[in-house]
Amino acid sequence: MTQGLAGDGKLPIEVGINSIWVMVAAVLVMFMQAGFAFLEIGFSRGKNAGTIIAKILVNFSIAAICFWAVGFAFAFGDGGSLIGTSGFFVAGENASASFPLINVAEGTVTVETLFFFQFVFCAVSLAIVWGTTLERVKFGVYVIYAIVFSSLIYPIGAHWIWGGGWVAEQFNIQDFAGSTVVHLIGATGGLAVLLLLGARRGKYGNDGKPRAIPGHSMPLFGLGVLILWLGWFGFNPGSTLGALDGRFPEIAAVTNLAAAGGVLAAVAIMWLKVKKIDIGMAGNGAIGGLVAITAPSGFVELWAAPIIGLVAGGIVVYGILAIDKWIDDPVGALSAHGLAGIWGTLACGLFTSPRLAAVGDPGLFYSGDPGQLFNQAVGVVVAFVFVFSASFVTFWLIKKTYGLRVTAEEEEAGLDISEHGMYGYPEQFIPAPELVGYSPAASPAGAASPKATTREVPA
Repeated sequence: MTQGLAGDGKLPIEVGINSIWVMVAAVLVMFMQAGFAFLEIGFSRGKNAGTIIAKILVNFSIAAICFWAVGFAFAFGDGGSLIGTSGFFVAGENASASFPLINVAEGTVTVETLFFFQFVFCAVSLAIVWGTTLERVKFGVYVIYAIVFSSLIYPIGAHWIWGGGWVAEQFNIQDFAGSTVVHLIGATGGLAVLLLLGARRGKYGNDGKPRAIPGHSMPLFGLGVLILWLGWFGFNPGSTLGALDGRFPEIAAVTNLAAAGGVLAAVAIMWLKVKKIDIGMAGNGAIGGLVAITAPSGFVELWAAPIIGLVAGGIVVYGILAIDKWIDDPVGALSAHGLAGIWGTLACGLFTSPRLAAVGDPGLFYSGDPGQLFNQAVGVVVAFVFVFSASFVTFWLIKKTYGLRVTAEEEEAGLDISEHGMYGYPEQFIPAPELVGYSPAASPAGAASPKATTREVPA
């Protein structure tokens, strides 16, 4: 009989209800992969649009296998303060006994529910890494780093803060749904690879000043942002890991208010700066607000949410403008996920309500005590140092062996054709007669092979 089952072999009804809710939330988080795909496609040039689909599918699949085999056990398995040591392959009749968060007798979710919910979080964190590397990274780099990230880097970071590890034990860090564990960890991996990868060709002029490389589709970018916004209603409310206490609707409201604040702040700042409504900044303002509220969503009252979002929107705008002077981050992930993730984690130390402080202490604005704010800062520093060090070493080894970026010729042609042999938008690049299968002899005079006659669109 599986541990915690009633005498008739059935799960308690509250376990079933909670598991249904968390699985629905997990599916919403999984759908965020579509949001990342559309966002990155929109911010890419047309010659690099197709490769993102392959990247999303392959990374998600690698993370699924690795997190099932070892990552979930390392993150949430019973064991020491540094890493979990039980529950590999989520296997066995009494699998839930390996995971301290699981106790079906007390109405928690099933082990398979917790596994899938935490896996999609890992997959989101991995997706954040790659938005920074668009248009010049070798496809094989995704495969190598995805294995390391989903097997070791993310699980260890998650264990320290969420799985009963030493950071949680010593500092009681508040990170309800992952401003640090998911978003800062992903952005930190992105920073590590960017420092070794370098900028896209043509991004910086001879004077060192950045040049704009516009993405090819703001509508697709906007669709991606809206899908991510929708997915966040699984991300934060689902982290209650239960439905019966009525907390998840309140967390959904907090999440939405912060996102709205992020949009309005980003739009207002750009209007004041350039007298234009910047589409990219509006979208990144939404993401920044969502990232920032991810840690405090289970700890703050509704009134604090738009404030947290407004500050995040400002951080995102000024962060993107500052980072762009030195580092080529095409989607603004270092700012929207990294800086906003730091702010959201610290915001717990300011705004956590005494009513909701299930972990740690109330925030500074309630208690007058900066102790929780200090603990939050420690968690941020520890996560950043660990993930950056592990990621930098991994990417440095990849660079010295396999290589990080495609050749100049492949980058100029576009990753769609150089890595996958077909454009995401074939009609834009391949002459129409050859696109439909005409031979050179049957083509109009002077027509050659698609490779020789490929047209370039403006960068």
